[in-house]
Amino acid sequence: MSKIILTGDRPTGRLHVGHYVGSLRRRVELQNSGEFDDIFIMIADAQALTDNADNPEKVRQNIIEVALDYLSCGLDPAKSTLFIQSQVPQLTELSFYYMNLVTVSRLQRNPTVKTEIQMRNFETSIPVGFFTYPISQAADITAFKATVVPVGEDQLPMIEQTKEIVRKFNSVYGEVLVEPEVLLPSNKACLRLPGTDGKAKMSKSLNNCIYLSDSNEEVRKKIMSMFTDPNHLRVDDPGQVEGNPVFIYLDAFCRDEHFERYLPDYPNLDALKAHYTRGGLGDVKVKKFLNNVLQEELEPIRQRRKEWEKNIPEVYRILEEGSKRAEAVAAQTLAEVKRAMKINYFEDQELIAEQAKRFGEQ
Repeated sequence: MSKIILTGDRPTGRLHVGHYVGSLRRRVELQNSGEFDDIFIMIADAQALTDNADNPEKVRQNIIEVALDYLSCGLDPAKSTLFIQSQVPQLTELSFYYMNLVTVSRLQRNPTVKTEIQMRNFETSIPVGFFTYPISQAADITAFKATVVPVGEDQLPMIEQTKEIVRKFNSVYGEVLVEPEVLLPSNKACLRLPGTDGKAKMSKSLNNCIYLSDSNEEVRKKIMSMFTDPNHLRVDDPGQVEGNPVFIYLDAFCRDEHFERYLPDYPNLDALKAHYTRGGLGDVKVKKFLNNVLQEELEPIRQRRKEWEKNIPEVYRILEEGSKRAEAVAAQTLAEVKRAMKINYFEDQELIAEQAKRFGEQ
């Protein structure tokens, strides 16, 4: 069986460092590993419209922002197919057929959907499109017969729902769809990077993000104003590392060689944590170190983005070509699905001959 990846992002804003450590950095590694036969990276604009239907211009403008972030992070259109979800109409048709395989009560129990509904205050007026987006996501994954889906921890319930749809379809109609496996970030700190304000999740709507396209100065200001241990009031006070966003970011980004360059007083992160925990280490010093680490990671991304920004028509050409290729692959899967469901009437010559014979005999 071919090894295929499908993953993507909603174009509701620029991508941030949470996206980067949660999936983008890993996508580039997987793309360059040579282990996969196909990699599909989707800009999920149709899904973004499920809670932005009254503001399509927001989604439209952010298509290019996400594409620029993809390319500047190192996703290579020669190795990965970058495409726009709405330009692959087969995904919508697959979603419609899958709706018959899922109950309303099952969707209501999906923890990710419940959390997202609460975040958007949709409790009394949930758009149907938003409510059913686990089904849409299943269509996206299965259309390309993805065997691996790199996701953050919060998306696990969504992938489980996809697996349930695959099993149900295959049990009713025959073995057509492929059940995907989840690929989580190997670094636990990357599973869910907190916001700079200490909130559990970095979110564009909460304005607590460090964006990949932020300038050097914007990144520095955000890091220096980050939430830390509220009880670490003086340098001499013992500090808490667990749950401290500054140290969670260091867990996600720093390596031993960063200490050689920026903080030679310490051999590694464990030594830095130990000093902070026993007291005598100020937040400002730790934040300055984090700033150096993060700036080193983001600077090449910023430079590549500046180059791509000079050739926006080429970015759209890459997306158009990728969307055409994605549509061709999804069309093949849709044809197999319709054949299995026995709704391929006009290509089923046996059906036509059988009905002709049946009515000819009357």
